[in-house]
Parts: sequence; structure tokens; C-alpha cells
Amino acid sequence: MFLFKKKSRSIAIFLFLFFLIFYFFYFLYLPVDKGFTEKVFKIEKGKSPFQIAENLEKQGLVKNKFIFTSYLILTGKYNKVQAGYYFLNSSMNIPKIVKKIVLGETAKIKITIPEGFTILQIEEKIGLKLPGENLQGFLFPDTYQLAFGFSGEEMNKKMRDGFEKKLTPDLREKIKKQNKTIFEIITMASLIEKEVRTFKDKKMISGILWKRLKIDMPLQVDVAIETYQKIGLPENPICNPGMESILAAIYPEDNEYWYYLSTFEGETIFSKTLEQHNKAKAKYLK
Repeated sequence: MFLFKKKSRSIAIFLFLFFLIFYFFYFLYLPVDKGFTEKVFKIEKGKSPFQIAENLEKQGLVKNKFIFTSYLILTGKYNKVQAGYYFLNSSMNIPKIVKKIVLGETAKIKITIPEGFTILQIEEKIGLKLPGENLQGFLFPDTYQLAFGFSGEEMNKKMRDGFEKKLTPDLREKIKKQNKTIFEIITMASLIEKEVRTFKDKKMISGILWKRLKIDMPLQVDVAIETYQKIGLPENPICNPGMESILAAIYPEDNEYWYYLSTFEGETIFSKTLEQHNKAKAKYLK
């Protein structure tokens, strides 16, 4: 009888441990659901793993906070969780979530800033205020990858770094040899960016505008009213030009034209004289 009771107790303990282990691994590897409900999950600095586990359970990303915390302890990753924003979804099991937050695979987003955007347009697109003054022209338009929850300072740095990389030492040396400043080149490029679309036309217009500057002729660029009111470049760049416009400003194409206009279809018409230009305006800009 005693042996029977001892054997029964052993079986009960075995079954209890078996179901305990089964329960642990069941909740460990089984996701909340097999759908794909993605959420942005924030891990704040200073939060304990158990607090993180509670938040994960509340947001429906894990089935059991105790299993999650136990797994962190058993794998020695209890103090290795990194703060930040993470893209997590309900089809991920606990090991996958833990791997992501321990490696620090924080959420990234891609933002494309089109060529010719002004600072105001950039701020409207990202919904943030950019810091500093007189940045116009020196924020390079491109596609950038940033951490979710990025700041205006971070966006500003990304675009400024982009500009510094694109304006290579060779280009800087070329500008210097022309006895021009980078500020002058970028200001000219910002006008070119707003004026025409194709690289060919940009180089042609660059040649025309630099010629006008040499003889103290007003630039008379429609996108910058001040160029009608005074001689010289605008005081500051009017937008953030792309690489083609910058290259066009550095490498203008010599030509015999002094005037140009853009048709409603986007074609550029060049003229040698003011008389020809006026005729072109009457013909194409009715």
C-alpha cells in the first residue's frame, strides 16, 4: 500500500511537471494569433523587464507576462533589453520578440524629401519643427531612414550630413577654382531647381543666369520676385535643390541665349534677344 501511494505520488509529480513544462512551452512559442496586427511598442529607459512584460500583455502581443519574464531570466537576457520603439505583431512568439528587443532592432521608417522642397514643406511633411536658422538650401533632398519617433534635430542632422556627403571634395575644389562660394552655388541651384525639370535645360539656364550676373543684369527669375527688384542672387537659397541642379550650377553650359521661358507643357524655349523672347511669350504663354 505504501509503495502504491509513493508510486502514485511520483506519477502525480511527473504529470504536474509535464503539464507545467507543456504549459510553459505552449505559451512560449504560441503567438497571440496567426494574423498580422502590427503595433509600435515603446520600451522606455528604466522600465523593468516585468513592466515591459505587463505592457506587452496589455497590448495583446504576448499571452502571458510571467512566461515572458521567465524566459528572459532563463536565457540570461533579463538585463539586456534595449529601450526604443519596436514594430511588433501578434503573430510573433516570445523568443522572436525577445530576440528583437535584446538586439535593439528598433523600428525604422523611410521618409522621402522631394527635390526643391522648402524648410516649411519639409516640416509639414514630417510634422516637426526643424531647429536652427538659414538652413535652406543645405538640407539635401533624398530618402532617409530614421528611428521611429525621431526628432526635428535628428532629421536636420540626417539632411545636413546628406548634403556634406554629396558635395564632395572635388566639387568643392571646382567651386573654389571658379572664385565662387558654396553659398552662391547653392543659391543659384535653388533657382534652377524651381525653374526647369530636365538636367539639359538646367545646365542651359545656369549658363544664362551666370552670364546675366557677370554684366550686372537682373536675373529676373519668376520663382524669386526679388531678382526682378535688384541685381544679383537672392539673399538666401529659395529651396533645397537636388544634385542635378547643384551640378548644373557648378557646370553651366555655355550658350548664345540670354532669355528663356517654360511653356505650360513644361518645354523650355530659349531666345537670343529680348525681341525674340517677347514673341515667344506671345506665342506660348497666351
